[in-house]
Amino acid sequence: MAKETENSMVDLAQPVHQQLNQYRVNQIQAVLSLLDEGNTVPFIARYRKERTGTLDEVAIREIEDETNRLMKLNQRRQEVMKLINEQGKLTPKLKKSLEQATVLQQVEDLYLPYKQKRRTKATIAKEAGLEPLAKWIMTFPETGLDEKADSFVDPKKDLPDITAVWAGVHEILAENFSERADFREWIRKYTWNNGELTSKLKRKAEEADEQQVYQTYYDFQQALKKIPPYRILAINRGEKEKILTVSIALDNTSILNHCNFQLVGKRVGPAVNKIKDAFADAYKRFLGPAIERELRRQISESADDHAIQIFGKNLYHLLMQAPLKGKVVMGFDPAYRTGCKLAIMDENGRFLTKQVIYPHKPASEKQRQAAGPEFKKLLEDYHVEMIAIGNGTASRESEEFVSEILKTLDHPVYYVIVNEAGASVYSASANARAEFADLHVEERSAVNIGRRLQDPLAELIKVDPKAIGVGQYQHDVPEKSLDEQLDRVVETAVNQVGVNLNTASPELLTHISGLTSTTAKNIVNFRNENGQFSNRQSLKDVPRLGPKAYQQSVGFLRIIGGSDPLDNTDIHPESYAATRKLLSGLKADPNEIGTPELQQKLSVIDRPMWADKLEIGQETLKDIIEGLSKPGRDLRDSMPAPLLRQDVLTMADLKPGMELQGTVRNVIDFGAFVDIGVKQDGLVHISQLADHYVSDPSAEVTIGDIVTVWVLDVDEQRNRIQLTMRKDQVNP
Repeated sequence: MAKETENSMVDLAQPVHQQLNQYRVNQIQAVLSLLDEGNTVPFIARYRKERTGTLDEVAIREIEDETNRLMKLNQRRQEVMKLINEQGKLTPKLKKSLEQATVLQQVEDLYLPYKQKRRTKATIAKEAGLEPLAKWIMTFPETGLDEKADSFVDPKKDLPDITAVWAGVHEILAENFSERADFREWIRKYTWNNGELTSKLKRKAEEADEQQVYQTYYDFQQALKKIPPYRILAINRGEKEKILTVSIALDNTSILNHCNFQLVGKRVGPAVNKIKDAFADAYKRFLGPAIERELRRQISESADDHAIQIFGKNLYHLLMQAPLKGKVVMGFDPAYRTGCKLAIMDENGRFLTKQVIYPHKPASEKQRQAAGPEFKKLLEDYHVEMIAIGNGTASRESEEFVSEILKTLDHPVYYVIVNEAGASVYSASANARAEFADLHVEERSAVNIGRRLQDPLAELIKVDPKAIGVGQYQHDVPEKSLDEQLDRVVETAVNQVGVNLNTASPELLTHISGLTSTTAKNIVNFRNENGQFSNRQSLKDVPRLGPKAYQQSVGFLRIIGGSDPLDNTDIHPESYAATRKLLSGLKADPNEIGTPELQQKLSVIDRPMWADKLEIGQETLKDIIEGLSKPGRDLRDSMPAPLLRQDVLTMADLKPGMELQGTVRNVIDFGAFVDIGVKQDGLVHISQLADHYVSDPSAEVTIGDIVTVWVLDVDEQRNRIQLTMRKDQVNP
C-alpha cells in the first residue's frame, strides 16, 4: 500500500468498519498501519496477532480490499467534485450528496448531468435556445403552450415550426430525465428485484452449436437476482459465441407510474402529457438500456468473482494435499506412439534415472513384450515404493499395465493416479529447461508427475495455476483478477506450510513473504556458492536481501539439522530470546525440542504468568509453545493421504449401488467430480453431496478429499458416471 496514502488510511478505519462491522475499529486500524509499514499479509497473520486481535489472512485481505475500494471511491469523488466545481455548478446540496455516496455508481450517477458528452439531439436543441422553454414547461402551465413555443420558431436555427420546437424540447426533457440520479437508483433496484434474465437461440445459430452445448439456454429465463453464477457465465459465453441472444425482461408499467408521479404528481393539463411522453421516451432510449447494461455488467462481474473464488479455493486445497514423504517414487507419463516416459526420484525428490518403454499399440510386438521386464527391473533395482501415473492420454491402459506387473512382485508397490494438468506447460518452460537441461520435454513431465505425489506444493507452484484445471469457466473471467487471486492463494499456501531453506527452488522461494524473484534467485545462488545454510542468521549475508525482507521472510524458512534447533520451527528469530528464557525456566535444552518430555512440561505451564514474565503476548506464547512441541510441523500432514491402488477398475465393472472410495478432483457450483479409479471421473451432483440441503459444494468437500461414494448410474456411451454420497439414495 502506497506511503502517500498514510493520512487517508488513518481516516478510513471508521468507514471500513461501517462496511465490515465484524471487525473492531482498532483491529482495522492495526491492519492498515501494519500494511502501511510494508508488512506482508502472511507476516501480519502469523507474527502480529496481538496487534490485530488474531485476524487471519482472509480477514486481513478483506480489510485491505475494502480500504482500496474506499480509496478509489474517495479519489473519484474528489475528481468529480473538482470537475463540477470548475463548471461553477457544485452546489452545497450536490456536494453533500457526493460526500454521502458509498459506492462508485452513486458518484457516477450524480456526475452524469455534468459530464462532458458527445453532441446529442438535446445538445443541438439547447444550442438553438430551447432550454428556457423546457424549464418553463416543467412549471406546468395550463394554457398558452403553442403560443409560447411559437416565439422560439426560427428557421435559421433549424426550427421552422412549433413541431420542430416541441421535438427539441422533448429531447432536452428526455435527456434531463435520463440523467436524474434518483430515477436511475430507483429503476436499478426495481429492475434487480423484478427483472428476469432471458436467453434465446439466435436465428440461424443452431448449426454453430454442433454439440448443443447451450441447448439449456435456447429458451431460458430466470429471476435476475436468483440466477446462479455458473449459468450467467455459460449464457455470457453463448452470447459471445453468437449462439444466444440475451436480455433482461421486465414489465415497465410500475417504472412509468412511479417516475411519472415523481415528475407530475396529480397534475393535469397539456404540459403533463408532453412530460410523460418525454419520460417514456427517456426510459425506452436511455434509462432502460443503460440500466440493463449496468446490471448485466454487475451480475457478470459478480459471477466472475464467484468463479475466481472457487478456482482459488480449489487451488488452495490442491496445493495443500498431503505429501507422500520418505518414499522412492516413479513418475509415469503415459503415451501411445511415443512410449511411456518413466522417471525415478529418491525419498527427497532427487532425480535418479529415466527410461522410455512401449507397452501400448502402435508399438511393435517386440517392444510391447520387452516393456514388462524393463519396467519390473526398474522397480526392483531402485526399490520403488510408489508409482505416480499421469491421468492424460493412455492413462487407463497404463494403469492396467502397471497393475498386472505389480501382481508379480514379491513386495507391495502401489500406484496413484495423479492429475497431470499443466505438467506439459511446466516441462516446456525455461525453469524446467534450467533444472533438467539434459532431459526431453516428456521426460521432464515424468519427473514433475512423480514429484507431484511426493510434494504437491513444491511442484505445482512451478506451473501457471490457470493450467492446472481445477476451476470453472476460468478462461472466461478477467485474467488480471484471476491472476491476482491465484497469486494470493499460492502465497497463503506456501507460507502456511513453510519451506526448507536448503532445498527450496527459486520458484518456491519467490512466494515466500518478503521475497522477490530476484532475492529468491540470490538465495539459491548463495547456497550453491557457499554450501547449505547452517542457521537463519546467515540469510542476512545474501546479496540484496535487506533487513525488511529478512524480517518478513525468515520465519517461513526452515533449516533442518542446522546449528540452532529453533531454526527448524516457525518461531520468528525476534522471539528467540523469549523462547530460550522459557526453555531455561523449564530446565529444558533447545535439543529437547519436539520430545514428549518437553511437550509434557509445556502443556501444564501457567500461560498468563509466563506471558507476563517473558513480556510477550499470549498469542505469541501460544505459537512458541506449538513451535517447540512440533518442530518442522507441516499443516498438510493432517490432510487426507493419497488413495493408493494396486488393481484396476473399468467402467464395465460399475454397477448401481456399488460402494467405492474416490478422490475429489474438482469442485464446481453444481457438485464435485470424483476419481473412483476408472477412465472417467464421476459426478456427485450438489443434491447428492449430503442428506441435507447444500448451497455451496465447497462447504461439503474439497479437492484431495477421500470420500465414500455409491454408483447411481453409468452411461458408457456418453462416458458419464453419476455418483452419490447419500447412502439413503442407494437401493438395498
